[in-house]
Amino acid sequence: MQQPLSLLSVDGLAAAYGRAQVLFGISLRLERGETVALMGRNGAGKSTTLKAIMGLVPVAAGSIRFAGQEISRLPTYRIARLGLGYVPEDRRIFTDLSVYENLEVGAKAARAADRRRWTPERLFSIFPNLADMRGRQASQMSGGEQQMLSIARTLMGNPDAILLDEPTEGLAPVIVDEMVEALARMKHEGIAVLLSEQNLNFAGQVADRAYIIAKGQVRHDGPMAEISGNAALREAHLGV
Repeated sequence: MQQPLSLLSVDGLAAAYGRAQVLFGISLRLERGETVALMGRNGAGKSTTLKAIMGLVPVAAGSIRFAGQEISRLPTYRIARLGLGYVPEDRRIFTDLSVYENLEVGAKAARAADRRRWTPERLFSIFPNLADMRGRQASQMSGGEQQMLSIARTLMGNPDAILLDEPTEGLAPVIVDEMVEALARMKHEGIAVLLSEQNLNFAGQVADRAYIIAKGQVRHDGPMAEISGNAALREAHLGV
């Protein structure tokens, strides 16, 4: 019996910035409703992997398929329209707009096949802090609150999967705990998440599986619990 296709599949991905090649044959899978972490040190190629999937870095070789369609040569806006969302490390919210206005900017007409219809009110149930500041200008929010807003704005596009680049970078522990709860709610809603992350504790709480990347190559992949429990593997590739 033929196995169903993965929601996102990357095979032999190579990418470069100009003449400097960064990725060397990255292959990975993301299934529907699954949370997968890309782990590794700074400069390992985690963020470049996400950007290449999203069409923000040119693909030199390899295949990227999302929802059964080859996307490795598509522009970013067309990839987003297929149902793949992206939350960059620098958030890129509109600081001169309010929380509610930022969410409205991210709104996209739901496709006929969509099971979810994200609205600000539904998102406020996942991100309760945002509900209390819906009229606040985004420039008056903390870094953690802006990160929550960036994720919520992406969800307004009704994606099937989201790429999260270093979502806990620079966040206070209490905000990281809220992020864990938010990702659990997203998982319950059936949204697949591929995240680039260095925080092993956070990844251990939210990810089902993980890929360890070093020098632009996948060095190990397996269940997140296996990686969390393997001290030699962590020391060799994560420095923890």
